[in-house]
Amino acid sequence: MTKDEFKMRLQHACDKVIACEPLLTEIDSHFGDGDHGITMTKICNVIKSSLDEDSDSIKSMLSNAADSVLTLSGGSAVPLWNTWLDGLQENAPESNEIDIAGIKAIFANAFSEFSDMSGAQVGDKTIMDALAPASDSIASYSGDNESELFTLAAQAAVKGTEATKDFKAKYGRAKSYGAKTIGTPDAGAKSMSSFFEGLAES
Repeated sequence: MTKDEFKMRLQHACDKVIACEPLLTEIDSHFGDGDHGITMTKICNVIKSSLDEDSDSIKSMLSNAADSVLTLSGGSAVPLWNTWLDGLQENAPESNEIDIAGIKAIFANAFSEFSDMSGAQVGDKTIMDALAPASDSIASYSGDNESELFTLAAQAAVKGTEATKDFKAKYGRAKSYGAKTIGTPDAGAKSMSSFFEGLAES
């Protein structure tokens, strides 16, 4: 996959999340602050802008994306997404191409960094419920086609997000609502699964 192809997938990912802003706001308004849609739109808009900056490699492109998110304030999503994007760039190649092994490596590192920072587990009704299955899907992929890799990851993320409807919230403001949160999906998981759905669009 070339840098330009990766850039296009990232643009699609951001557009997918931005299009979900009303839904993310509606979900978050039930048991959260109701600002997740706005926050994610800000995050994805600065990522998109960063992709238009000069970058001489996939590593620098991803580094620009991580740095752009770091400039934002407000919302727990900001440090989480900065950590994940920064994890992607750490092992990214200083060239304009990345193979399947490279894709698997950067997403594995990003998940490791995110997991260390978040502390959440699958079943806690958080972004982790989408990110963990997507990351596991990428790690276990044995093919040689990045489109298939991202499609499978997106499917896993969507399935994980759907599962959050059956969980009680264990983090953030929603935690205080306990069993009342059952039946509503997690907004953070929804935004992450939407991002992976966009990555699957070439």
